[in-house]
Amino acid sequence: QVHLVESGGGLVQAGGSLRLSCAASGIIVRTYSMDWYRQVPGKQRELVAVISTSGITNYADSVRGRFAISRDNAKNSVYLQMNSLKPEDTAVYYCHTALGTWGQGTQVTVSS
Repeated sequence: QVHLVESGGGLVQAGGSLRLSCAASGIIVRTYSMDWYRQVPGKQRELVAVISTSGITNYADSVRGRFAISRDNAKNSVYLQMNSLKPEDTAVYYCHTALGTWGQGTQVTVSS
């Protein structure tokens, strides 16, 4: 069974940085495309960043140049480095696999 556990969320001031982690079990992360999504109450879940099996990355326009997705095959984990955070980045962030599995989410709150 596939499990994803996110961590690293928290409260940060605008302009600050956070690094989210997604630890996977039951799946080898390098063999699947892995994503980060985020969701604000009352809105649809939004795709933030993707890393393919070959390491190709892609980002939502709203975060390109500020966020970076990466993968550590030895730790079987995926990360989201978030820099220059803005209040509009406030959301619950979810890790997701191409298999359709979701983590429980981690809250990111950016104060102005």
